[in-house]
Amino acid sequence: MNRSFTSASQSVSHSSIAISYAAGFLLLTHTAGIIGLAWPLTRPYFLLATPANLLISAVLLVIFQFPRNFSFYLFAIICFIVGFLIEVIGVQTKVIFGSYQYGSTLGYKLWDVPLVIGINWFILSYSFGILCHKIPLPGVLRGLIGALLMVALDFFIEPVAVFFDFWTWENENIPTQNYWGWFGVAFVLQLFFVYLPFAKKNPLAPYLLFAQVLFFVILGSIV
Repeated sequence: MNRSFTSASQSVSHSSIAISYAAGFLLLTHTAGIIGLAWPLTRPYFLLATPANLLISAVLLVIFQFPRNFSFYLFAIICFIVGFLIEVIGVQTKVIFGSYQYGSTLGYKLWDVPLVIGINWFILSYSFGILCHKIPLPGVLRGLIGALLMVALDFFIEPVAVFFDFWTWENENIPTQNYWGWFGVAFVLQLFFVYLPFAKKNPLAPYLLFAQVLFFVILGSIV
């Protein structure tokens, strides 16, 4: 039974057809999100779907990670807990990212922070880790590049997030401190990715990153 399940899971993870369907699904949902959020009439319905979209994206990444050992799950848990708790500290103290607060768009909140934020830290840390893994540099430098890329993406995320009430900044000003904070957290999580012993291969991760970059760049130019 276990061997059959493992074999089936591996075939799904590496099937070019499965990858094509999953990549197509991600591109379709993100494209639909761009259109739905850009049009005021449908915007409220697509905003409600934002947490579900992040959860589905994370599940698909896990499915296409194979093999999945203890270290992989440990990395995912670390990303969720560290990402979520650092946001809680950030919101409550304003000393990490600056003065900001979350809106209602991202769903259920604990200690004023949406739970889905922890999932988002996993998605970005893992996907950029996969993207940088084959760069022929020492692990610390790969982690540095991954963290810098995460910060670069945040430049595109911020105006979209503010417009759609993911979160808001005091005086509507995004402080430089936010990007330094992002870099610090991202770099720590990238180091966990580099040094925890699990297979660093996921054919779906680049497609998800492409879909997310497309999503935020296009929406950012519209809003």
